[in-house]
Amino acid sequence: MSEKTVKFEFEKKNKNSIRYKEMPEDGMPPIVGSIYVQNWFAGDSKTLELKIIKKD
Repeated sequence: MSEKTVKFEFEKKNKNSIRYKEMPEDGMPPIVGSIYVQNWFAGDSKTLELKIIKKD
C-alpha cells in the first residue's frame, strides 16, 4: 500500500463549486489534474490537499 498527498490551488469559482488545479511536484506530471469541490465545503480556501491511498 502506498499513499500520496496531492496539493491543489484555487483556479475558478462556479455557481455551486470551486475548481482547483493540481500543483505537481517539480518535473512530475499531474496525478489528478483538476478537481471540483462544493462551495459549502471549500469556503474561501485558496489551497487544498488530497491524500490518495493505493491499496494494491
